[in-house]
Amino acid sequence: MNEATPPNRCRIVLIAPPFVPAEHICAAFEGGDVASLILPDNGMDDASFQAFAERIVPIAQAAGVAVIIAGDSRIAGRVQADGIHVDVRPQELAETIERLAGKMMVGVGGAKTRDEALELGEARPDYMFFGRFGYDNKPEPHHRNLALGEWWAEMISIPCIVMAGSELASVETVAATGAEFVALSSAVFADGRDPRAAIAAANALLDETAPRFED
Repeated sequence: MNEATPPNRCRIVLIAPPFVPAEHICAAFEGGDVASLILPDNGMDDASFQAFAERIVPIAQAAGVAVIIAGDSRIAGRVQADGIHVDVRPQELAETIERLAGKMMVGVGGAKTRDEALELGEARPDYMFFGRFGYDNKPEPHHRNLALGEWWAEMISIPCIVMAGSELASVETVAATGAEFVALSSAVFADGRDPRAAIAAANALLDETAPRFED
C-alpha cells in the first residue's frame, strides 16, 4: 500500500510484462510505494486487453497507484485509467495532449537522442520515458537511458522515468541520475519472484541510497 505522503525521492513505476497474471501485478502494490503502473497490451487483442485492464485499474487506484494505458486512449477511457503512454512524433504528441487535456495525462517515450527528447518536450507531456518496454533483460540499465535521464533531470522540469535493469539493485543507479522515477518490470515480475517482496526491497534500496529532492 502506498504511503499517505509519497517519499521525496525517486519513485517506482511498474511496467507490466507479457504473460504476468493480473493478480501478480496487484500483489506488487502491497509491497510498498508505487507511483504508477504502465499497462502495454503486450500483443493482446482489444477485448482481452480491456478485460485485463478492468481487473487491475480499480485495485491499483485504490492503492494510490496511477494507471497508464500504453497506446490506446479509447481503452484508457473505457477502463477509467489515469493516462496514456505513447511513442509518437512531436506533432502527433501535441495533438494527443490537446485532445486529452483535462481528461487524462499523456506521457511519451521513444526518444533516443537529446534532440529527439527536446522536440517531444516542446509539447509539454506529463513525463518523458527513457527506455523500451521489454528491454530490461540485463542486470544494469542501458547506458544511453541513464545518460539521457541524467541530462534531462538536470535541464528540464518535466519529470522523467528511466528504465532499470533486471536486478533490483539497478534502482540505485537510476536514482543517482536525479530522475524522478525508475521503471521496473522483469526485476519485479520474473518467474519465481515475489512481487511484494521485490517492491519492498526496491523501496528499501531507494530509501537508503536515493538523493532527496528539494521541496
